[in-house]
Amino acid sequence: MVAPSGTKTDEQLLARAVGELARRTRFPVAFGGFEHDGAVRVSSVVGTRTRNLDGLVVEATRGLGGQALVEKRPRLAVDYGTSRNITHDYDQAVLGEGISTLFAVPVMVRGDARGILYCGSWSQSPIGDLVTRPAFTVAGELGTELHVREEVQRRLASMPPPATTSAFGPAVREQLRESYAELRSIAATVDDPAVRARLATLESRLAALSHDGGDAPIETDVHLSPRETDVLACAALGATNAEIATTLSLKEVTVKSYLQAAMAKLDASTRHAAVAKARRHGLLP
Repeated sequence: MVAPSGTKTDEQLLARAVGELARRTRFPVAFGGFEHDGAVRVSSVVGTRTRNLDGLVVEATRGLGGQALVEKRPRLAVDYGTSRNITHDYDQAVLGEGISTLFAVPVMVRGDARGILYCGSWSQSPIGDLVTRPAFTVAGELGTELHVREEVQRRLASMPPPATTSAFGPAVREQLRESYAELRSIAATVDDPAVRARLATLESRLAALSHDGGDAPIETDVHLSPRETDVLACAALGATNAEIATTLSLKEVTVKSYLQAAMAKLDASTRHAAVAKARRHGLLP
């Protein structure tokens, strides 16, 4: 996938994740790669003493990573060389690096394993929460960022050309509003500044598109916080406080607080009135 200007490529995201894996787990060796045509090609490596792992291609079901790929779950070999639970197709590369303990974690995107992250040590090392938890976190962060990138590209590809926006009907306008709310909920889970900036640009385009061909937004000095906007965007789709809380990973009482704050700023007595005013002011699509 070609990254938009200003955002990191998939390989750059992978390299950062591998570096974070080594830093957070304190294991000396970390490496990883993405899945293509049923195999994972190792394209990022840190901490190695040799070049044995560079460019290694791991087939599905083969070795520790191949099993993690098809089973979509982490796999561990405390003593890689003598493990009877894996095939030993890649002993020359792994043992050639001197790795004894190896831990493999799949990178999941919408239920699919898109790659594998590995961390290892040159001696037999116990694997506890100090290793597994940060490894899961790094793999999860990478999966989320890949998901967001793909979602951004999908939304951009499906967006009608500006010349046709004046012909938007109620159904298309509602799809724009749903896309806006979904992107804001995704953005709330992303830490990468470049990805968040890209999402913000796309959100602005969606909001502008929803007003094309209709009345121009009324200027206002009202400013909603990002979370107030998130909550109001979900409320605009008819979501209950409980549903909004689930979508945005918030407590229901927190959702209520954000809604009340947005209503107060917009001088609205109900959530529906707040949504209507936010749309008239161009704060929501």
